[in-house]
Amino acid sequence: MVRDRGDMTRLATGDGLTLEGTWTEASGEALGVVVFCHPDPRARGTMRAPLMRAVARHLGAAGLHVLRFNFRGVGESTGSWGGGKAEIEDVAAAVAAAHAAHPHLDVSVAGWSFGAVVALLWQARDHSSLTYAGIAPAIGLPGELMVPPAEELAAARRFFVIGDRDQYTPVNALDRYAVTIDAEVRVMEGSDHFFYFRHDRLAEVVAAHLGGRTLP
Repeated sequence: MVRDRGDMTRLATGDGLTLEGTWTEASGEALGVVVFCHPDPRARGTMRAPLMRAVARHLGAAGLHVLRFNFRGVGESTGSWGGGKAEIEDVAAAVAAAHAAHPHLDVSVAGWSFGAVVALLWQARDHSSLTYAGIAPAIGLPGELMVPPAEELAAARRFFVIGDRDQYTPVNALDRYAVTIDAEVRVMEGSDHFFYFRHDRLAEVVAAHLGGRTLP
């Protein structure tokens, strides 16, 4: 059985803020830990978005503990919108909390849309080689966050999944970027940026990349 703990976890950032988070427990023997970053708060993105909850439940069933958290200024997290750059500190806080909670398990990072880009920017800043999964990274909008160039990233197992009808990121643009950082791209036919009615299938491919068990 997969369950959310229900209680809120408090995460302390390096610049003095407190973030709210929540854990989804792994079913059976835990195989790893995933820090899962939510989409753009300006578009009402939170850790409680339906896609976030659905993917977390599936990852838990596949044997992975999942830590979701609200970026600064969202929900009960203190602070305010930081343009995407300040939110890198939030990812760092969540990764540190995941390591502290489960020091004997491998930690991975994942994110959807804005969260996928911020998680990648954190990897660049901290030269992280943790396994990474990016769901529909929002790289196709003018004026938005830019994904880091290959020379800023340490070698790591990286994976993107995107719908062929994504409204914000052209598949060919993601393909070109993925080649530069030696990342795999999985395209889900018939899906857009929100993967409506395909959350379970999305979660399956993410879980497989992050080392989860295959579910019956």
